Amino acid sequence: MRYLVAILALLAVVGGLATIKYKQISALITSKQAMEKSGPPPEAVGSTVARADTWQETLEAVGSVTAARGVTLSNDAPGIVSAIHFESGAVVRQGQLLVELDSNVERSQLASVEARKELAQITAGRTRALVATQAIARSQQDNDDAVVKTSRSDLDVLRAQIARKVVTAPFSGKLGIRQVNLGQYLNPGTPIATLESTDTVFVDFTLPQQQLKAVSLGMPVRVVIEGEGVTPVDGAIRAIDPSIDSVTRSIKLRASLPNGDEKLLPGMFAKVSVVLPDSRSVVIVPVSALVHASYGDSVFVVEDRKDEAGNLVQGADGATVKTARQQFVKASETRGDFVAIASGVTAGQEIVTAGAFKLHNGAAIRVDNTVQPKPELAPHPENR
Repeated sequence: MRYLVAILALLAVVGGLATIKYKQISALITSKQAMEKSGPPPEAVGSTVARADTWQETLEAVGSVTAARGVTLSNDAPGIVSAIHFESGAVVRQGQLLVELDSNVERSQLASVEARKELAQITAGRTRALVATQAIARSQQDNDDAVVKTSRSDLDVLRAQIARKVVTAPFSGKLGIRQVNLGQYLNPGTPIATLESTDTVFVDFTLPQQQLKAVSLGMPVRVVIEGEGVTPVDGAIRAIDPSIDSVTRSIKLRASLPNGDEKLLPGMFAKVSVVLPDSRSVVIVPVSALVHASYGDSVFVVEDRKDEAGNLVQGADGATVKTARQQFVKASETRGDFVAIASGVTAGQEIVTAGAFKLHNGAAIRVDNTVQPKPELAPHPENR
């Protein structure tokens, strides 16, 4: 009897353990079935609504800033630098003296020629008085007058030689880095410094020959220079090259821009937009909404999940379950943080803009727009 009681107790314990294990396994199976039915947990994404906008038609190009007036100053005559009257980067006015070369020899010759001219004038005056009294022949007067003219000509030549020994600013502007030093011997044409006018600059750019009919003189342009503190600048087309480049089949254009703040420097890279008189209606979404792939671009449209009967599916919190539907689109022009959608999306549709890279067609999502950057047509990000 004692052994029978022990066996029954053991069987009771084993049966209890088996019951507990069965319940645990049943709970796991039930949980698995529920998870399979509900699917994976929703992905957190950000979204925005595609909206209609009106964009001005433009022709986009890249160009380079050039000086409206710019020269490399150099000396006309050889000589040794005797005086420098400017510093690197100085702003000068037209006609301002910049560099003097040694002209002591020419000035000594000038004094000698001036003395000869004065003597020739005195002699010619005396001869003219004697001719008036017929004391000497008129041929002597002609000879003395010729000597006066020759002296004056020699004097002009020496003055011109002395003038070639100085370098002045041909126009008002800003000088570059000085390239000569005091006492340096300069051959003719030695670069001294660059001089550029800063109040107005040009932007040279090219457009394909197919767009030649769309542009004309005076058409407005908008130029964006990449750099801190440089805002878009409005200008106008001032020149169109009459010939087409035979290699690139493009035409060269030049636009003038005001540069009162002197922030536009020659050589800067510029993004040029030629503003056309026409405008068009577009549907725009943030660029971050586009998913690029080898088979095409797409976006994810936010939709409410429905069951087979067409009823809305609600989650455990009672809210409608959201899903992402992949929609292939045809992207068009990009401006700032936005891209125009030519087809595939209509205004008013909710589009995933953050986290689209981790989605697939039909994925469950949870929209959270508490933290999301604001897209702009003309963004100005800060340099960090």
